[in-house]
Amino acid sequence: MRFLASGENLRPEGAVPKSKNQVWVADITYLKVKGQWQYLSVVMDLYSRRVIGWSLDTKRATELTRKTLMNAGRKRGSQPGLILHTDRGVENRGSEYQKELGRYGIQHSLSRAGKYTDNTHMESFFHSLKAELIRKTSFQTMSHLKYALARYINDFYNRKQLHSTLGYQSLIEYERIAV
Repeated sequence: MRFLASGENLRPEGAVPKSKNQVWVADITYLKVKGQWQYLSVVMDLYSRRVIGWSLDTKRATELTRKTLMNAGRKRGSQPGLILHTDRGVENRGSEYQKELGRYGIQHSLSRAGKYTDNTHMESFFHSLKAELIRKTSFQTMSHLKYALARYINDFYNRKQLHSTLGYQSLIEYERIAV
């Protein structure tokens, strides 16, 4: 497999876009089930902070991030100029992932080396997820974790949780009103 050797940060100021489907951000985090690491890959629309794609797997690999990107692409499509911002992890730079980005016409933006602050919205989401769901629960199986993640992301985070930066609206409500 070939990997993208380098890339540019297409959002150096880190500004939040003015409408949906202009900038997506993505990342991976680690979760444990009975002592085994599970990897959660997420794509978020930066405009509303709505999670538009996610996948869970036992391997941290390009296939996991590609599958998440495909989920987001099927849900949202894409529009000219759409940027997806990720860190420099190899799972975001593999040739299959790059082909998927090209298929949707998405420009790939990479964080600056060693600058986790370039993707603060994803880091914030993972912090909330772990504080509100993961640290409270002991997951016995991957299926149990996947079910809990689906409820948290799809039912709570996207539909019910109110965000101060969005005028204390839910993410889905914020997008609906903005249309």
